[in-house]
Amino acid sequence: MLLGRSAAQAALKDLLAGAGSGRSGALVLRGEAGIGKSALLDWAAEEAAGLGLPVLRVTGAEREAELGFAGLVQLLWPVRDRIGALPEPQRAALRAVLDAGEDRGPDRFLTGLAVLTLLAGLAGRGPLLCLVDDAQWVDRSSAEALLFAARRLAAEGVAMVFAVRDEGLAGHGLAELPLPRLGARDAADLLADRGFAAELRDRIVAESAGNPLALLEFAAAAGSGPGAAPGAREPLPVADRVLAAFRARLDRLPERARLMAVLAAAEARGDLPLLLRAADALGTGLDELDRSGLLHTTGTAVAFRHPLVATAAYRGAPLAARIAAHRALAGATGDPDCRAHHLAAATTAPDAGAAAEIAAAAERARRRTAYAAAAGQFRRAAQLAPDRGDQAAWLVAAVSAAASAGKLEWAAELAEEAEPRAGDGALRAELARVRSVVEFERGAPGRAAALLVRGASHAAPDDAAALLRTAAGFGWFAGSPEPVGVAARRLRELGRPDEAADAMAYLLEEDYARGLPLLAGYVARVRRASRESAYGSAADVSRVDGDERMQALYGSIILGDDEAALDLAADEAERCRAEGLIGRLPKVLQAQAMAERTAGRHRAAAASVAEAAAIARDTGLHRRAGELDVVRAWLAAAEGDAARCAELAGRASDTGRVAADCALSMLDLSRGRHAAALDRLETAWRGPGRHTAVLLAATGDLVEAAVRLGRPERAQAPLDRFRRWAEGGGRPWALAVAARCAALLGGGEEAYLRALHLHEQGGRPFERARTELLYGEWLRRERRRSEAREPLRAALEGFERLDAAPWADRARAELRATGTAVSAAPPSARVRPADRLTPQELQVARLAAQGLSSRQIGARLFLSPRTVEHHLYKAYPKLGVASRAELARVELAGPADG
Repeated sequence: MLLGRSAAQAALKDLLAGAGSGRSGALVLRGEAGIGKSALLDWAAEEAAGLGLPVLRVTGAEREAELGFAGLVQLLWPVRDRIGALPEPQRAALRAVLDAGEDRGPDRFLTGLAVLTLLAGLAGRGPLLCLVDDAQWVDRSSAEALLFAARRLAAEGVAMVFAVRDEGLAGHGLAELPLPRLGARDAADLLADRGFAAELRDRIVAESAGNPLALLEFAAAAGSGPGAAPGAREPLPVADRVLAAFRARLDRLPERARLMAVLAAAEARGDLPLLLRAADALGTGLDELDRSGLLHTTGTAVAFRHPLVATAAYRGAPLAARIAAHRALAGATGDPDCRAHHLAAATTAPDAGAAAEIAAAAERARRRTAYAAAAGQFRRAAQLAPDRGDQAAWLVAAVSAAASAGKLEWAAELAEEAEPRAGDGALRAELARVRSVVEFERGAPGRAAALLVRGASHAAPDDAAALLRTAAGFGWFAGSPEPVGVAARRLRELGRPDEAADAMAYLLEEDYARGLPLLAGYVARVRRASRESAYGSAADVSRVDGDERMQALYGSIILGDDEAALDLAADEAERCRAEGLIGRLPKVLQAQAMAERTAGRHRAAAASVAEAAAIARDTGLHRRAGELDVVRAWLAAAEGDAARCAELAGRASDTGRVAADCALSMLDLSRGRHAAALDRLETAWRGPGRHTAVLLAATGDLVEAAVRLGRPERAQAPLDRFRRWAEGGGRPWALAVAARCAALLGGGEEAYLRALHLHEQGGRPFERARTELLYGEWLRRERRRSEAREPLRAALEGFERLDAAPWADRARAELRATGTAVSAAPPSARVRPADRLTPQELQVARLAAQGLSSRQIGARLFLSPRTVEHHLYKAYPKLGVASRAELARVELAGPADG
């Protein structure tokens, strides 16, 4: 019976009941050491057994926290035979986890997807309980994978419970239940059958402060003789006092038993055969330790009564005893990673052999994407390496692995350590590359570009060219002409001129006549090669890598070429889905959403952003999640949702500030706040983001605001710049907006008609509706009311299709001013089936309508097949259908999809 834990037991029962009915869930139990987390997990396991639920369980070990995928190996070993049923590349990811000899791709998040799919498959036979104890000590790679799976559970029938100490699993994003200490009555009840006198019982209750483990240990100490319980004025925290009590019990054991305790604590896994081999080498055994009651043996495993016993045994032992234990374990194991782990702990002086073994283990961890573990191992290898060259190489490798693990602050610290040792050659260049990634992710693209330009001088020509191309891209994001210009010039000097770098240099100098055609040529080349690669027919496909494809995608956005952007984004998203590149996909989907938004596919843009945000959240990519908010802010502005627009724009990062200001200024303009819109845009024009495509595209807003305020002179310089950009790129929509702006500034009807003619060539329906609205307003002011009705009706239809409510209201008001009766709200006929679905349901329904199976859809959207089915069954009644076959007859394009 568990005392004082009724709320936690009720929550766990609800979780198990949900799994039994096919509903997944995850819960984090948080509390200090000894508070009863493990007891609750044991209780949940017994409840699950009573319900017939299978249980998978893993317990983190303090001394294995830096051993890559140790937790997942423990959890998944009993079900390793089911891995073969997973789709590729998920199957390869988990095989690499369980077999250190296998390599896998570079995306560390794929393992989490594989875990999700595996758990969902296991739950296909019935509900499943997954328990993670001492989660604060589960290695980072395993914890990342388990949390990814937990966040994306929905309808699989999987229940996951994490037990963690107060300091563990920060920012996990799951439901959490803190475990309080026991009240005085429950604490006294726990001691009721011990036969203590009231005075001693009350003293134990007071000393334990409601910690269940402390109650039991202090009671055991009190029962062993006078003065054995801790003093009433003991200043240490409860957990430390319990630790001291365990140390006292260990100190009373014979020397051989104490050494065995240190050995078992150092081994951490509880592998009995390994422990016996190591114990034999040390001349000890389990017998005396078994009799102490501090650990128990079951089958081939050994476990301490509580993790604090292992902590007390290890931390309380002399250094020489710990070293001896690790040396014995290193000599007894046949696992090279386990051997390297113990060598790292046993070696205290420079040792070339040990360093090489630890570095080899680090390389294996890196190939399996256990990047955090690899970083720690590379650093330890460097610390033990006698050779300065090895020290430098392994420290730089540690920096790279830490950055790949997403641990930017640690990577920066390691970089400082590596800097004096890196020399002047390839290592210096590699260090510059990794440091630049860290700076860029920290939101400092200018510093990142400068690092790469300097690092390129230390690299071989091919590597230097790659660094300089990246430097140009980082410099563009910073709005810094100097590093971009230097990178472009040095690429030419290397005999490797780069169209994109040259184009960006020209564009930052506002030389659109030369920059835009160059960029268009680059985008066209990459787009062509990318398309041909699907058929294996392009001779130069091998020279178009993922970075070039992303650069071409951003280039198409800079050009305002929505068709190319949509094409490139769709291709790259498909590659990410096929190859399981989960970490890359949010960036691609963000670019896709930007293109969908400008192309007038607002509903699709919202779906892309929703998926990107969910993946960014589930993978811990918090900076990317913040950048996605600016796309949502623009959509909220178009819909007239002022509160949501302001909230989203307020969360923008420095790199997204200009886009956020453009969204806010458009909202201001739609509400008649012309001064606020103009001031905001003029401030943006004076800032470092003045070169960005989103700000150039907002020129129409600036011009309209200036004209409405009677200050047309404030619009002239931005319009001149936009006109040069529009003419350099030749996009019809941009030329149309330039003509519309000229009309606003006094160009008259001819300019409006030219703008409408250009709009007929396609592109950006929102801008077309804006032109139609302004032309209709002009005609009405010219007292040509009957002529004004046609463009105003077209504008109204366009805004309604885009769900641009404030703009549609403005068009209605203008139509009424012409004497036309207009309904106050859009006709119900315009509400299409897609509007009734959530973004996730819409994605699933569209793919199902194309004939994809639930398994195929799940692999594409990084969901379990059961969750796909869940979304479909929720979508069917909203669409008025009963099966997949009927989906093909439903129009799944909403009004905001253009």
